[in-house]
Amino acid sequence: MRIDKLLANLGFGSRKDVKSLLKSKAVKVNDEVIKDAKQQVDPENDVITLHGDVVEYKEFIYLMMNKPPGVISATEDTREETVVDLLEIEDAVYNPFPVGRLDKDTEGLLLLTNDGKLSHRLLSPKKHVPKTYFAVIKGVVTEEDIESFKKGVMLDDGYVTKPGDLVILKAGETSDIELTISEGKFHQVKRMFESVGKKVMYLKRMSMGPLELDETLELGEYRELTTEEIDMLQQYEVNE
Repeated sequence: MRIDKLLANLGFGSRKDVKSLLKSKAVKVNDEVIKDAKQQVDPENDVITLHGDVVEYKEFIYLMMNKPPGVISATEDTREETVVDLLEIEDAVYNPFPVGRLDKDTEGLLLLTNDGKLSHRLLSPKKHVPKTYFAVIKGVVTEEDIESFKKGVMLDDGYVTKPGDLVILKAGETSDIELTISEGKFHQVKRMFESVGKKVMYLKRMSMGPLELDETLELGEYRELTTEEIDMLQQYEVNE
């Protein structure tokens, strides 16, 4: 890869800015000053420094966020704060995007990456990747609801959902539940409960495929995935 492209990709400015850095002898590769913008470097094996600091390059970034309410799952918006706005600049320069969407008022597990291939695999309707949610429901959730969800329920637009696995954790005037679904229609969990005459008061995504929310992350916090978590996602296959 050309040195100017590598540095520009990492957020050290435009190609023009990078050329100025090179001219100022601020960039070294394996302890040799590099001034030629076209110089080819191997980011895997060469030691690249800028003003004496080692430049770490990676092609892909994988981030797990505990999405807070009030923030939208988008890369940019003119009016609303987005999940990408919550990232530190050293992570934002990789241009990660949310894999799927969580509603503005929904909390929990959100994966952000710039790995389009992995994102496509996890979101493909053909893959049926399961997502598990915890929710607080206004009204008593019943065994009847479990059976209805198991068969698939009709949403307000006439669409019949794929089967959902509903577990009642606590039943009462407000009920605590877990619901696992394998698709992601607009406001799906809320609309599924509306179809059986109930209302979602609180919603949090707990898992997506093999990836589970790190409960040590406060709302709005995020971390890079571990090597094991990345491997799990890349090797994940749904058993039909």
